[in-house]
Amino acid sequence: MNATSSAGALLLCRAEPESVRPAAHLLRERMLLAPAGDGWSVLVPEGRPWQGQGQGQGQGAAEKRAGEEGEPQPVDRVLGGWAAALAVGSAWPVLALWWDGDRAGYTLASGFRRPVGYVWLADGTPAGEDEAMHTFAVRLGLDPVLDVQRLEALTRPDPETDARTRLRGLLAVLAHLGLALPSGLDPGEPAERLCVAAGRGPTTERIVWAGWREAVKRELDAVESSGFGPWVRGPRARALALAQLAAGLPLVALGARRRSGGWAFAGALLIVHGALGLGYDRIRASAPWGGTN
Repeated sequence: MNATSSAGALLLCRAEPESVRPAAHLLRERMLLAPAGDGWSVLVPEGRPWQGQGQGQGQGAAEKRAGEEGEPQPVDRVLGGWAAALAVGSAWPVLALWWDGDRAGYTLASGFRRPVGYVWLADGTPAGEDEAMHTFAVRLGLDPVLDVQRLEALTRPDPETDARTRLRGLLAVLAHLGLALPSGLDPGEPAERLCVAAGRGPTTERIVWAGWREAVKRELDAVESSGFGPWVRGPRARALALAQLAAGLPLVALGARRRSGGWAFAGALLIVHGALGLGYDRIRASAPWGGTN
């Protein structure tokens, strides 16, 4: 990597694409989503909000804001924000890799915990805290001995190793967790080349913000297609809701007869759950975007 290198970035999610897709839509950015090994997915930004290119048609929300404000945010700040947004509502961590002409690094976001990151100068000079690497290893479940030793090597001065090579070394460690980036997604490449390479993948899909209605639909579809789906909508869900109603009514009557607030509350809770279950199933079945079951 040299001083004239273009900025670029990748978002690595430790989850399958079907789990990442709903959350990625909520970023309201144009991205390419592709599988990246066993239990991993990669998001490649199509826009470049960190370069503040103005307000062209089809730009992402962050890119438009950058153009409006006239002061583009650094690539590490933009990617760190995206990673945190993806991780907050998810059960899987998100690793943002970023680079520009002066620096390169990563930001790891996991739930509501404080993100952790590390930075190298373009020539590979370490510019982060060693403790960040240990926290990184713990949060991803890496080997506390062998993998940590490899990570520690990335924090030591080496005049023969530039920032691009440092990022490759980081990815080599993550390969032990099943990460395998698609061909052409190489750290240090300009954003345009990353998009072209990602677009060639046969399983790559484009993430485009289509409004809140579509986002809610995708989120509901994701829940219904999961293991909980049959208990959320469909014959099993309706049977469960009816059973809750059937059990709740006698409990309310029993609570009223014995003047027991506990029984009455339990019965009311079952009735509410049953009514909501039946209502949700009917609304989803009758809505234009609800589909059939």
